[in-house]
Amino acid sequence: MDRGGIFAGDDPFVLAKKWLAEAEASEVNDPNAIALATVDADGMPNARMVLLKDIESAAFVFYTNYTSKKGEEIAASGKAAFVMHWKSLRRQIRVRGVTEREEGQAADDYYASRSLKSRLGAWASAQSRPLSSRTALMAEVARVTATQGPNPKRPPFWGGVRLIPNEIEFWADGMFRLHDRFRWTRSAVGDPWDVVRLNP
Repeated sequence: MDRGGIFAGDDPFVLAKKWLAEAEASEVNDPNAIALATVDADGMPNARMVLLKDIESAAFVFYTNYTSKKGEEIAASGKAAFVMHWKSLRRQIRVRGVTEREEGQAADDYYASRSLKSRLGAWASAQSRPLSSRTALMAEVARVTATQGPNPKRPPFWGGVRLIPNEIEFWADGMFRLHDRFRWTRSAVGDPWDVVRLNP
């Protein structure tokens, strides 16, 4: 199968890192933004934009409040999907797989790398829950600032989600809507990837 050019390589995570690095040079804002999809208890889908923070050797990692809508839906199903689209490059990556929490040193390190206001904001926001006013939110920020101090620890309800894919699709724009698509699939982590070219 011809997978030369921008699709070349035997490791989809290395390829994803390469595409992201290229996007970082061309996208104006948030080249690591992903549209994350989950489903609720009734099977109704939800999608929202979040920032991908790491591409590991076998997983994609983002961070969230575990008590948020997405956090609860991910915990209930153990699955998620996302698409990462770069308008400037006319490329996208689609990922589907199972999830696990990252609540160890990697989560602590990432939390510590955020600005102090962002760290305090993670404590203050009951993400996805009703809010009476912005004034109430800022009052909660003031409260946690006083109680957590200048070096707050990572909240126990906030951390990473590692998405371990069983399917990754790389898409690139083609002339006359004849796009190039390659889908990588595997039955389980550790299994070899099966790569097929898809019709546009």
